[in-house]
Amino acid sequence: MVESWVFTDSAVPASAATALGVLQERIAARRLETWLTSSRGRLLAIISNTERAMVMLLNDETDPGEHALSPGASSSSSGFVLANGQHDEYPDEDTVPLPEAMRIVSHILITGAPPADAAWSIDR
Repeated sequence: MVESWVFTDSAVPASAATALGVLQERIAARRLETWLTSSRGRLLAIISNTERAMVMLLNDETDPGEHALSPGASSSSSGFVLANGQHDEYPDEDTVPLPEAMRIVSHILITGAPPADAAWSIDR
């Protein structure tokens, strides 16, 4: 069975193209935290500051998960605003530029896994 994804605040299945459009709209509207849930119970989180994004993939709500990396990045970025209003700052090494985040998210939605050429950390 092919894994399908829905935004956690919607019951409508999200194709990769539709999801990327919705993500871009949300980020433009400063809704910077987005979660998708798969038909297998996995979770995909995208938290942005409009320039970079933390992209996390979890097996379930209790899983420490895994996330995209920018190896060698040495500074940090702020402005990651969570849905509860919390403002976070992350090392740039633990986030990726927004275009790369979109590429990674698209690949996960289509194949179920990050692209082979994306730097990735397993946090389990």
